[in-house]
Amino acid sequence: QVQLVESGGGLVQPGGSLRLSCAASGIAFSIYAMAWFRQAPGKQRELVAVITSGGSTDYANSVKGRFTISRDSAKYMVYLQMNSLKPEDTAVYYCNTANRRATWGQGTQVTVSS
Repeated sequence: QVQLVESGGGLVQPGGSLRLSCAASGIAFSIYAMAWFRQAPGKQRELVAVITSGGSTDYANSVKGRFTISRDSAKYMVYLQMNSLKPEDTAVYYCNTANRRATWGQGTQVTVSS
């Protein structure tokens, strides 16, 4: 069965940076488009960033220019570099396949606050 474990979240001031990591197991990682999602309190889970098996990327408009998704297929890892963080980025961040077929992990909390 697929297991997804997110890490790297924490408390950061506005304008700061964090790098999130997602470790995947039980998945043919290299053939899947992978994605980061987030869910803020009282909000629906939303797509943040996608990276295809070929390395093409796309981002939600709210994070374009600030976030970068990447992957290391040899390590079965996907990353999200988050720069210029804003309070509205506060959420629990999750990784999954882009089509959301894997079971959700526990996510990692990102809190942006002064």
